[in-house]
Amino acid sequence: MDKKIGFIGGGNMAKAIIGGLVAGGVVPASNLWIYDHKVATNQALQQQHGIQPGDSASQVAREADILFVAVKPNAVLKVLKEITGDLNSDTVVVSIAAGVTLESLAEVLGHDRKIVRVMPNTPALVNEGMTSVTPNVLVDQSECDEIVAIFRSFGRAEIVPEYLIHAVVGVSGSAPAYVFMLIEAMADAAVLGGMPRAQAYQFAAQAVKGAAQMVLQSGEHPGVLKDSVCSPGGTTIEAVRVLEQKGFRSAAMEAISQCMSKSEQMSRH
Repeated sequence: MDKKIGFIGGGNMAKAIIGGLVAGGVVPASNLWIYDHKVATNQALQQQHGIQPGDSASQVAREADILFVAVKPNAVLKVLKEITGDLNSDTVVVSIAAGVTLESLAEVLGHDRKIVRVMPNTPALVNEGMTSVTPNVLVDQSECDEIVAIFRSFGRAEIVPEYLIHAVVGVSGSAPAYVFMLIEAMADAAVLGGMPRAQAYQFAAQAVKGAAQMVLQSGEHPGVLKDSVCSPGGTTIEAVRVLEQKGFRSAAMEAISQCMSKSEQMSRH
């Protein structure tokens, strides 16, 4: 990709994107620009990846063909107001802010701007991210493809219409927290069974990772995969029976439903 890509904000998600782009060879490091209000962050990313540190947000905005705004959600609109006049007319502005709609971004940037809203999750930090990509109508297909390619450099990415953003938050954005709780609970049970804790975390985490990989690679329905582990009268079906008795699936659905509702409430403010 021969575009100049700028980042305003050098937090974890910006670092994950920059690392993925450089490691995957998607963009030359010399075409990547960063401005964070902490000078040490800019210098550290320059030293680590060979990217260009900007003197200001405005400088990075002027340089970029694709501009990632990776600051905290409550600062996004303020930062965009400050740099709107520095953007080129064709620059694609990409917002990572949860709860900030395409409409509210357009109200600040102008309704003639190319804007993309993305929702990555924290496994992006270990090259296993899942990202939704939501462009406005002014972003053309080739530009959409470029944004998707950027996020596929450190995981998976799919185009998603904005009305499904709350579902993305529930099933992906917030989901690592539920999975961490599941791994912790599984490990606690193994410790109860006598296994050392450090080993228990390894067994539990690898089981979850492996099961997820089977769903992604096999194309089989998760229920079919579950059935294949359940021998007649065996240990697994006993565990499944107890999980059903305790409302495991219902609890997960209810939690994610509440997560989606909260996301919807937050986006109205």
